[in-house]
Amino acid sequence: MPAGQAAPRLVLASASPRRRELLSRIGMSDFTVEAADIDETPAPREVPRDYARRMAREKALALPPGDAFVLAGDTVVACGRRVLPKAEDEATARECLALLSGRRHRVLSAVALRAPGGAIGERLSETIVRFKQLSKDEVEAYIAGGEWEGKAGGYAIQGSAEGLIAWISGSHSGVVGLPLFETRALLRGAGFPLG
Repeated sequence: MPAGQAAPRLVLASASPRRRELLSRIGMSDFTVEAADIDETPAPREVPRDYARRMAREKALALPPGDAFVLAGDTVVACGRRVLPKAEDEATARECLALLSGRRHRVLSAVALRAPGGAIGERLSETIVRFKQLSKDEVEAYIAGGEWEGKAGGYAIQGSAEGLIAWISGSHSGVVGLPLFETRALLRGAGFPLG
């Protein structure tokens, strides 16, 4: 960066503490947080991949224009063409875990970066995850722990659910909520200095 030129600012368009922590792993510590408030209802017949991309893009565009880069992400847990909800109650979490038990599913994590001039860059991470066959006791123990609250698909891989996952192929950070390889590539491609 030329001498005397101010470092560009970064705004994370998410209130997620997981995304803040993940950004710090790639040397990003000087950013502000301003959660984007958008309608997150999937469009009729919208496939999970398109939905994840649209959500990240709309979150990046939801903040007022300014002189900062705006980074936004969205993570979708999908079984086939079905987008699983964020679990807001125990019944939903149980339904999600029953559906995921013993089978593969996809986690699509989209990230969008809006530059100060308005240009948008986007990336998508796709990860395959397989849970072991879950017993009733395992499901109830997981529900009792509360880690499912507000999580897409009713689980948080960075918690005790990781012990229930037989294998993963793809981006662990993408399943947590922000794919770091893709995020770093977007920032570098836009000329944003990384720590």
